[in-house]
Amino acid sequence: MDKRIERILPLVQKPARYTGGEYGEIHKDLSDIELRMALCFPDVYEIGMSNTGMRILYRVLNDMPGVWCERVFAPWFDMRDEMRRNSLPLWALESGDTLDRFDAVGFSIGYEMAYTTVLEMLSLSGLPLRSRDRESLTPMIFAGGSACCNGEPMAEFFDLMIVGEGEDVDREVLELLRRAKREGWAKSEFLREASRIGGVYVPSLYEPEYNGDGTLASVSARQSAPERVTKRIIEEAGHIYRPVRARSVDKLLAQGKEALARSGYQEITLLSLSTSDYRGLNDLCDGLLEYCEPRGIGLSLPSLRADNFSMEITERVQKVRRSGLTFAPEAGTQRLRDVINKNVTEEELLRSCAAAFRGGWNGIKLYFMLGLPTETDEDVLGIAELADRVVHCWRENASNKARGLRVTVSTSCFVPKPHTPFQWEPQVTREEYLRRVNLLRDNMKARAVTYNWHDAETSFTEAVLSRGDRRVGDLIEGIWRRGGYLESWSEGFDLSRWTESARELGMDLSFYANRERALCETLPWDHIDMGVKKSHFVHEYEQAHKGLLSPDCRAKCSGCGANRFLKGGRCDG
Repeated sequence: MDKRIERILPLVQKPARYTGGEYGEIHKDLSDIELRMALCFPDVYEIGMSNTGMRILYRVLNDMPGVWCERVFAPWFDMRDEMRRNSLPLWALESGDTLDRFDAVGFSIGYEMAYTTVLEMLSLSGLPLRSRDRESLTPMIFAGGSACCNGEPMAEFFDLMIVGEGEDVDREVLELLRRAKREGWAKSEFLREASRIGGVYVPSLYEPEYNGDGTLASVSARQSAPERVTKRIIEEAGHIYRPVRARSVDKLLAQGKEALARSGYQEITLLSLSTSDYRGLNDLCDGLLEYCEPRGIGLSLPSLRADNFSMEITERVQKVRRSGLTFAPEAGTQRLRDVINKNVTEEELLRSCAAAFRGGWNGIKLYFMLGLPTETDEDVLGIAELADRVVHCWRENASNKARGLRVTVSTSCFVPKPHTPFQWEPQVTREEYLRRVNLLRDNMKARAVTYNWHDAETSFTEAVLSRGDRRVGDLIEGIWRRGGYLESWSEGFDLSRWTESARELGMDLSFYANRERALCETLPWDHIDMGVKKSHFVHEYEQAHKGLLSPDCRAKCSGCGANRFLKGGRCDG
């Protein structure tokens, strides 16, 4: 380890974030390595190491002969400041080498608020921020993750982006880069060849043009790049993760037991957008509990659906330790749940709560969104009424009233996202969101109910980044130059940086966040194909405004188009 790092470690919080050396860390002999990859996560160590995708890619890329993949995380503010003060560049945990010594530097980005952190990590590494200013073939700077379904806000900073699931396409990109190094290609030659790999988006090969009113007119491909970049999947859900795929019970059992044996963890979680939708859940829980119970290991099930909640399953997994239950009704009235196609009724939610209360549970968390399309004050007040009904349900069904009841209601501001039926919708203004928060807070009467709400400013800026075009890159750099860093943390976010940067650029942030798009408008992400047909989004948008439900993929195919990715053309429902 660099002696300068050793000197500053006693001066910062949680110094173990920066030392590496964990069990399972992969080291390789550099004499056997042809290509070095820095896998970067634009947040602190604890967040990055809890990210499943990061762990998967670390293993997949290190399984490639001749490739060494190392981890890089963003330093906390105290360490960042010490690094600046001591002219200490950002380093990888495994070798301690700085990022300029790597052939490829890949960022995993799942949240738009991480964009300024990417710029700070590049700056800390001494690398030019913009792709056009990095003339050599290496290090090749690229990104992957769900945020890349609209890569335009960061298009000027990355050499390429991975659209979809990276396990296969990352390997193909690295193999091409290894060949390019061996044969002495120029960077431009490599990028042209990389653009022919399915799922690879090379922003410099696409040219946006704008209308007089500031809207996007077109995005044109150049130098034989594909007109549309189609996401990649592996065959092993939300719209950008379609089609539905499920692993076998046997495979999950083997993976779960191996992970516990190798890690020493005392809890294992089944991870999915909706865990209780997995058809083999009973068998999987039984198999894991057979291993976990004798060892005192807890098994938890997040993402439960109120309409198929199983008290039997929940009782099984609580044998080791009991936790609270969380449901996400999303909206306070059935009308609005139908608008967002949330196939959950109030009766189903209350039935699940009653079963939980009879089983001895006394803590329920309920998640909602405010500002959903077509939402009215009646829908907002419906959240308070639903919370009251949960309290009443406890009084009627609780097996142990002496412990009392805790109902936590949480709301966040709806953020319209690309490649969804609501991508054309405006976000409500910050002032309107806070008015609805206050309306709901004033009508939360039951003492057993606690109300928490997400701040309006972060959701507003997230909407700007989610639906921004390439011009937003200048805004991001301006925010970073004003000190924007780790903006998903309250310690790092300051709205004034955004307004000052926008004012300097003559940019109206509400143009991106609060403006309704016409269905015929060209959107910044239209040249990215996430597998779902735009006509399907239009249909679902129209269905929503009529308050009509569409079937769950597992019950009936809605014809979204995602099944073309799978052999036989069938989703795993």
